[in-house]
Amino acid sequence: MKYFNRLTVTAAATAAVLSSAAAWAEDKVSAVHAFPPFLVYTKTFLAMVDDINERGKGIVQIEVRGGPEAIGMFQQPAAVRDGVVDMVHTPGSFYGKNVPEIDAMVASKMTPMEVRANGGAAVMDEAHQKRFNVTHLGWIDGGIKFHIYMNSEPKFRDDGVLDLTGVKLRDNPIYHAFFEALNATTSSMPATEVYSALEKGVVDAAAWTEIGIPQLKWNEFLKYRVDPTFYNTDLGVIFNLDSWNALSQESRDLISSVVVEWEEKSYNDRQADVVADAKVLSDGGMTFVAHSDEAGAVYQKMADDAAWARMYERIDGGGAGAATYNTLRKHYAGE
Repeated sequence: MKYFNRLTVTAAATAAVLSSAAAWAEDKVSAVHAFPPFLVYTKTFLAMVDDINERGKGIVQIEVRGGPEAIGMFQQPAAVRDGVVDMVHTPGSFYGKNVPEIDAMVASKMTPMEVRANGGAAVMDEAHQKRFNVTHLGWIDGGIKFHIYMNSEPKFRDDGVLDLTGVKLRDNPIYHAFFEALNATTSSMPATEVYSALEKGVVDAAAWTEIGIPQLKWNEFLKYRVDPTFYNTDLGVIFNLDSWNALSQESRDLISSVVVEWEEKSYNDRQADVVADAKVLSDGGMTFVAHSDEAGAVYQKMADDAAWARMYERIDGGGAGAATYNTLRKHYAGE
């Protein structure tokens, strides 16, 4: 009986040691997200994290510490660069001055799946590692484009292109150069401050994606949508490079594979949201004002040219950065 008890105790002790070792071996990752949790983009990220955690039991687990209330949305990229957190879900334009290659994603004519297949995603990741001490794991919720939304009827130049002279437009880094070309008066602010700014008349127009306006409730003030769309969402998942390299290979492989799966899943899911949100806005009384086909093409080219020109200047596209510039034009614009 004593021998049996000793065996039982020994087995229990061994199990405890093995359990402790397994817990110790499980990688832990901290993460934050740029936007509030009620927005579809954040919901996508949180669902992707849940997927990773479910598949990663005993391998890797991600702890989401919050959104802009935890770390300001514009401060999050520096936080992941510096290792304050391991992982961030954020628009690339929030750190575009540090990684100017992100503008290729902004002006892309390719889907996330296409740029992963043609090598563009690898080029983008290399730029992030070199310039910002992060690895760019994936382009999430791609394929969503932008509109300008206004509280008064839009005006057009003699050539039929939108004229924003005198319009107080909420700005952020992704479209600043384009708005300057349209002669807007811009005011940069986080998305979380826009509702109040519209309510108080600080701004009377804002650009946002094809989806999300009803959730933000900006349509309480914005009554006109300008067509056509321009640019792409550049939401990505970036990971501190030192933290990434410290993970086990199994953890890195699992996270990478799930993110790639969600590139395609989120792209497909968001296309249905575009249709649904347009109906909500239209049913709610928003008027969609379109350029002519010819003027719309000029409008879209102005947007694309502004993004590519900004990147060209920042990376010295006519000199040391020429090879990178041409490579990104090939992979993201098909040129």
